[in-house]
Amino acid sequence: QVQLVESGGGLVQPGGSLRLSCAGSGIIFSVYDMGWYRQAPGKQRELAATISRGGSTNYADSVKGRFTISRDNAKNTVALQMNSLKPEDTAVYYCKAAFGRYNYWGQGTQVTVSS
Repeated sequence: QVQLVESGGGLVQPGGSLRLSCAGSGIIFSVYDMGWYRQAPGKQRELAATISRGGSTNYADSVKGRFTISRDNAKNTVALQMNSLKPEDTAVYYCKAAFGRYNYWGQGTQVTVSS
């Protein structure tokens, strides 16, 4: 059974930082492209950052220079370091694993940026 479990969300003030983590099980983690997506209230889910199985990264323009995605294949984890957070970063953040036609999603973790 495939599981992706996110952790690390919470409430943070504008300008603050959070680190999200996603732990995968039931898959050969190292062959999957991994990503973090987010969905704000009333909006569609959108890409925040991805990291390929080879380590190449891609970021949405809105998070470039503030967010960093990384992976640890030995621990089956992918992380998203989020700095200089803004109120518009408030969303549920989802972890995704993709390999060919196989796509898996985590349950999501809430990030709220507010003073």
